[in-house]
Amino acid sequence: MKRILVIAAILCSSLMVLQSCSSTKSTAGTSLRRGAVTGNWVLNNITFEGVPAANVKSLFNEASYKCFIGSTWRLTNSGNGSYTLPGTADCPARTQDIFWSVSTADETFQFKKLNEGDKAKSITDGYRLVLSSTSGDQLILKSPVEYGSAPANIVLNFTKAAK
Repeated sequence: MKRILVIAAILCSSLMVLQSCSSTKSTAGTSLRRGAVTGNWVLNNITFEGVPAANVKSLFNEASYKCFIGSTWRLTNSGNGSYTLPGTADCPARTQDIFWSVSTADETFQFKKLNEGDKAKSITDGYRLVLSSTSGDQLILKSPVEYGSAPANIVLNFTKAAK
């Protein structure tokens, strides 16, 4: 009887060791992680899916989507960041501080606008974009919008900024 208990204990211990050493599966792709988004990005192009461009009056409750073309986004690993609008005849140059994160569970990029003196934890409003694609030098984010009964998106196409 004692021998059976010892063998059972050894088998249980072996199973626990083998279980803890097995690789874990990840449901999110390796490109949809925080590190793939960290860095400096330039918003080169904005396209529209299911919504006419003329119906999009502003982006992120700030300015016309046209003002964001050419903007630079600085996303640090700490979650702090900013975006800078380049400034044109119709759009003033502006820098906005943000706090950002990536959710691999639902494959989204979210950020909150921070004004001077704001703490990210005290801000309740923000923006959630679908993290459509990331690669070493390209990032595509989709901002879902309501337009009619069909799904619609504003598609932001970024390229990695030169260092």
